[in-house]
Amino acid sequence: MSGKFQWTDFANCDIEDSFFDSLKADYIEFPEWFGHKGRSGEKAFVYTDEEGICAFVYLKSEDETIELEDKSLPAVSRLKIGTLKLADRIQGQRLGEGAIGVALWRWQESSADEIYVTIFEKHVSLIELIARFGFSCIGMNKRGECVFMKSKKNIDYSDPFKSFPYIKPDFEKAGYIPVYDHFHDTLFPYSELYNTKQEAEEKTAANGVTKVFIAAPSSILHHKVGEPVVIYRIHTGSGQKIYKSVATSFCTLTKIEIVKSNSICRMSFEEFSSCSGNKTVYPDSELRDLYNNKPNLVLLEMVYNGYFGKGKNVTCKSLKDNNLFYTYPYNIQLSKQQFISILEMGDKNVQDVIID
Repeated sequence: MSGKFQWTDFANCDIEDSFFDSLKADYIEFPEWFGHKGRSGEKAFVYTDEEGICAFVYLKSEDETIELEDKSLPAVSRLKIGTLKLADRIQGQRLGEGAIGVALWRWQESSADEIYVTIFEKHVSLIELIARFGFSCIGMNKRGECVFMKSKKNIDYSDPFKSFPYIKPDFEKAGYIPVYDHFHDTLFPYSELYNTKQEAEEKTAANGVTKVFIAAPSSILHHKVGEPVVIYRIHTGSGQKIYKSVATSFCTLTKIEIVKSNSICRMSFEEFSSCSGNKTVYPDSELRDLYNNKPNLVLLEMVYNGYFGKGKNVTCKSLKDNNLFYTYPYNIQLSKQQFISILEMGDKNVQDVIID
């Protein structure tokens, strides 16, 4: 599928596109509302391909009472996903989770404690998607929509997707995932190469927030599901690698599958290829080469919590000077405080990443 996400003026979106038919059917006032947003110069996060619009997200800050069937929620600062629609043809792809990821990153950066969205019960796949990212139904509004909310004061840490974009605060250790630059810049293209938040968000949503990396460590990994990891970009070009190799971003491990251990296969190639899915950078031929030639092979699935950004990546030199990089990266075990130190070196506000 060719296409891209962009922050786009409402006025540049054709309300006659068949994509909007269900919204016009569900909300009689939708055309008037849409026209008002266009005249006001507001923007939405929109994905278009050769067939037209296939994803549309509108975010707004508000301070209003939420009226439910059996109670009212007081007016406080909230971020509302005012419109969230995905076309049927992109269901099951990474575009949906990417769009939700961008909305949650915006919420993370805001002063609002809560983010919410209203959805009719018939939209089952959309409800499943937002539930995966920790939204809970708090009741039904008087229009008959389910109100799904997520609060910074009550993050569900039972699953890294439910807590996204936040990292579970009670982890004991963290680690590094070293990735060669040519693979890194495909799997994490927004981690260091883009100057603006808008460009980064557009790349993020198109690539999704679930990542699969195939590791070939020399020994068994110490990493565990639920632990955070620092993504370390290994520079292979010219220049001093101690300055060019950098920590760019951070993830939480969601799955660890041992594919091969000491040249003993733990799964067939077909199982390995199927597990890799469409979330890794490797073509099938590369996967087969790794499977046939590496004695140790581990499939790592991660949820992408955040990145430092251009000019803020942490060099190998800085890591070494602070005793945070002292041996082969897969073997380094970082304490919680050391992981926090790397976030701070990357100019991240730790309270925006780990709510303790």
